[in-house]
Amino acid sequence: MFKKILIANRGEIACRVIKTAREIGIATVAVYSEADKDARHVGLADEAVCIGAAPSKESYLVMDKIIAACRQTGAEAVHPGYGFLSENEEFSRKLEEQGIVFIGPKHYSVAAMGDKIASKKLALAAKVNVIPGFNEAIETAGQAVEIARGIGYPVMIKASAGGGGKGLRVAFDDTEAHEGFTSCRNEAKNAFGDDRVFIEKYVEEPRHIEIQVLGDAHGNTVYLWERECSIQRRHQKVIEEAPSPFVDPAMRKAMGEQAVALARAVKYESAGTVEFVVGKDKRFYFLEMNTRLQVEHPVTEMITGLDLVELMIRVAAGEKLPFGQEQIRLEGWAMECRINAEDPFRNFLPSVGRLVKYRPPAEEPGQVRVDTGVYEGGEISMYYDSMIAKLVTHGATRDAAIARMREALNAFVIRGVSSNIPFQAALMQHPRFVSGQFTTAFIAEEYPDGFHAEDVPHDDPALLIAVAASMHGCYMERAVRIAGQMPGHSRQLGEDYVVLMGRSPEQHPVKVHPVEGGYHVEYRGERYQVSSDWQFGQPLYCGRINGLEFCMQVERVGLSYRLLHWGKQLDIRVMPRRSAELLAMMPYKAPPDMSKFLLSPMPGLLTQVAVAAGQEVKAGEKLAVIEAMKMENVLKAEQDCVVAEVMTKTGESLAVDQAILRFE
Repeated sequence: MFKKILIANRGEIACRVIKTAREIGIATVAVYSEADKDARHVGLADEAVCIGAAPSKESYLVMDKIIAACRQTGAEAVHPGYGFLSENEEFSRKLEEQGIVFIGPKHYSVAAMGDKIASKKLALAAKVNVIPGFNEAIETAGQAVEIARGIGYPVMIKASAGGGGKGLRVAFDDTEAHEGFTSCRNEAKNAFGDDRVFIEKYVEEPRHIEIQVLGDAHGNTVYLWERECSIQRRHQKVIEEAPSPFVDPAMRKAMGEQAVALARAVKYESAGTVEFVVGKDKRFYFLEMNTRLQVEHPVTEMITGLDLVELMIRVAAGEKLPFGQEQIRLEGWAMECRINAEDPFRNFLPSVGRLVKYRPPAEEPGQVRVDTGVYEGGEISMYYDSMIAKLVTHGATRDAAIARMREALNAFVIRGVSSNIPFQAALMQHPRFVSGQFTTAFIAEEYPDGFHAEDVPHDDPALLIAVAASMHGCYMERAVRIAGQMPGHSRQLGEDYVVLMGRSPEQHPVKVHPVEGGYHVEYRGERYQVSSDWQFGQPLYCGRINGLEFCMQVERVGLSYRLLHWGKQLDIRVMPRRSAELLAMMPYKAPPDMSKFLLSPMPGLLTQVAVAAGQEVKAGEKLAVIEAMKMENVLKAEQDCVVAEVMTKTGESLAVDQAILRFE
């Protein structure tokens, strides 16, 4: 077994590998960029080496710097995590040549599966189901149209070197096939330096289901069941679960055996994933093989009880798999939500900055797990991906795993940056998701115009009213006790109040009575006994209402109480009836008119200002470019206009809603 390994990655996956290495007695070396000098993975490792500037291409993607760090520290092996160099054939080969073990598949396996056209040919040879299509590189748009007609519409046009949604188009007729081929080719050339494009049949009502495989150097290969990854937004996974609600035992066996056949065909040694697209008729077709550890590996670990990182390390050290296929268990159901630093109410734009509060839910072995690479007070950087954490729950049934996830999302406190927790919470309550009847188009179909605050359901407003009224009771009791109040004008503890929820003018009369350990709140003829040991300033208000446990996030914002529960965020005001009557007479104060300004939709780096003061601009023309979290965001003119003033300069770090341009 290795004495020391280097983790060629950052963030939560680096922390995850360090955790397992420590448990099995292996020393760890972290590498970090200048932007990550205070990152969590740096503090967790036994040693750390700085490998360059913040941009990935100057640090985490520079092979020679990582190899030099191995030499400097005496690391015998490298775990690449996912992303960065994890599926780079050259990196794997270079390490092997230097006598350093790559904790992953051999370079020839990576090469065989890294090219989509080559991998499909290998899959065919291994008798793996492959989508009907034309698997050679296509030269012209006219040829693409002919091939598409032969396969039968709809078809999918894909770049051979594509990934992450780039170089992908669906065509339903000749015109779309012609245009799609040209777009895919250009996009692939710009993104990957490889313009080869192929065409295959588009599977209707598709689901994305993948099989986890594991192989060793002694000829043993097994599959660790499947993961359902169909809940995606713009081809990026949002929620993963294991097993799949769509897969029956016979289908599971067939998919698993085909995945193992493909792994054996490329002499696969390590953990890997064979991805399938599955149609509504339950026919499944090979999509691609990921020759690395997947982001969503924890759901497989939850249902099997295995540690995939440990098994990768042991296989890389030459050990045999300690079990056969028949010994792998499948117990219960696991669910994973990717918690990302993005604003779901602003079209999921990246959110960067300091984590003013970061308090994940308490971990419970076998029930709730949080994999993270951040800490309270740390920074979410604009240079890397937006993942804050992976929240994983397990239950005896799918419904139990979903219920546990809903409660865990309630207790996940993040302040300082926006997160997608409201969106995840809405998905966890959506009838289609709960029923298991969904496809990869689920999010696009259910939220065609984006995600809005009103899209978050809450089926128990009385719960929110009772908690807000109880919080107000706490504040009023404290106000009564303040010393030095003017005689005859001291604060009196009333019991009749009106609750106003959000911007709604509807008034909800309540009575609030303090009792031992909490409050009685009377609302619409019902009595709610709220008991909690909540203290001022605590972000979580947990307790019981009429004996039933609850937990929600709370915050005092001005004179309002901001409550966050099941993803629903509401600012609630509690006031005496007379105050509510007077408030209703107050004139509405309109927000300032910002239509003459171009505002930054996100925090990020201003990389280009494409216009100058006095310039006439037509609708659709580029105004500025902002870079954040590996994404380039082009801001365009919505209408014809004239630039009056440029208010920022290239290279400036922008805040949300900061003015970039002023128009005449």
